[in-house]
Amino acid sequence: MVTREQLTEQLDPATTALLTVECQEGVVGDRSALPELAREARASGALARVAALVAAAHDAGVQVLHAVAERRPDGRGANHNARLFRAAGRLPVQQLAGSAAVRIAAPVPVHDEDLVVRRLHGLSPLAGTEVDALLRNLGSRTLVVTGVSANVAVPNAVFDAVNLGYTAVVPADAIAGVPAEYTPAMVRNTLALVATVTTADEIAACWKRAR
Repeated sequence: MVTREQLTEQLDPATTALLTVECQEGVVGDRSALPELAREARASGALARVAALVAAAHDAGVQVLHAVAERRPDGRGANHNARLFRAAGRLPVQQLAGSAAVRIAAPVPVHDEDLVVRRLHGLSPLAGTEVDALLRNLGSRTLVVTGVSANVAVPNAVFDAVNLGYTAVVPADAIAGVPAEYTPAMVRNTLALVATVTTADEIAACWKRAR
């Protein structure tokens, strides 16, 4: 466990960025392709805490990035090499570029200075996307990872951030996966080994003290 002082140092607004992972209408919205995940993200309060963290980041001058998963209508460039991708291709709601499904879902606020990074392939918001280059250009050294899912995209983001040399911080109450009991098990047995695990309130409090 890190101390309050260590957490405050890690979360310096000048060198920290907040990443929301797949907090888009087609994933966590009312017309989700994954209704069980959408229900869990909302019922657990995780999505509301993501929104609160984004607002706190805006207030503190912390850079916010929104990672969106989408695909072309013709599927060109998308993966087909795992059961997950093949199943996604058959879902009634498709995450098509330019559609309502790839808009950031309420209640997560989006400001003009936020960066929206879209990917057409893979499992990770970082691998093969612009996120790493953007973070380095911004001088970021810590990445706060929020969103969905704790099953796939969130751990991918954390692992890639650590492999790229960033300090990863995970607010355990601002991520969600299915079934509900899987998320705390993933945090305890995997993410806690490579990231600083804390809460949304603790992160917001650090940024409030820094203002």
